[in-house]
Amino acid sequence: MGLDSVKARLRKEAAVLADPTMLTGWASKNHPKVAPNDQSLTLLKDRAPLLLFAGDVGSGKSALAESFGCDLATHLGTEVELWRLKLSTRGSGHVGEMTGLINSAFEEVTSEAKLGRNYRTGEVSKVTIMVIDEADALVQSREATQMHHEDRAGVDAFLAAIDNLAGSGIPLLVVMCTNRLAALDPAVKRRAAAIFEFGRPDEGQRRQVLATAFKNYDLADDTIEKLVIATGPQGPEHYGFTYSDLTQRLLPAAILTAFPDDAITADLLFAVASDLGPTAAFNDQATA
Repeated sequence: MGLDSVKARLRKEAAVLADPTMLTGWASKNHPKVAPNDQSLTLLKDRAPLLLFAGDVGSGKSALAESFGCDLATHLGTEVELWRLKLSTRGSGHVGEMTGLINSAFEEVTSEAKLGRNYRTGEVSKVTIMVIDEADALVQSREATQMHHEDRAGVDAFLAAIDNLAGSGIPLLVVMCTNRLAALDPAVKRRAAAIFEFGRPDEGQRRQVLATAFKNYDLADDTIEKLVIATGPQGPEHYGFTYSDLTQRLLPAAILTAFPDDAITADLLFAVASDLGPTAAFNDQATA
């Protein structure tokens, strides 16, 4: 909720990365002189199917990464399967372990994703999405002076795996989420087909979330408007509530404060919002 512009752009990026033939169909309909192998189309088709979601904590990165497949399935009319890469893929630090684990993970997911395309007709019947949360723990910049050799080898292995997917036509999308975009290896960022940056909800987005959450609670008309202001930037911090502050902290806290004997009122909501305050902003700095 509140991420409509991000979702609209994501739908386009994901669709053409998962099924590049859609570009050919679009060109045939709108620009008949553009051949399927035209450089303009080839440049898009040959991109690595890597999407980066970056932004502050609680800004909706992981939630969207794990749910946009529903929208993509409807848009493409295909099955979408979600995989999650666990941080245990980093291993315990033994020489060659991290590289082997990354290679094994990509081999397994890629083998499954290949089943989603008929390579004779080009038809896509299933798209596979692999989500990597806290990506900075896996592909931290190799420019970091204290970086262990094994971690550097792991970044190299990840880049090689992504390069193997570029232009392959395999209906596989890799989505990396991070609070620390600056900490990611520059080569990873260069390979990303798109980087989506997530911020804290603005006034309109907070209004949408709050109005939807409390629409059946018979609150006074101006209560939501005042709550929008109360959850916005306050004091010297100059940052407001995150999406998760609103949905996972404010909403449950308000209900449980009223439960089991009282109703949710404007005064209760304002008091809860004041007590909670926004989650502190994350300091996105690469480790030197």
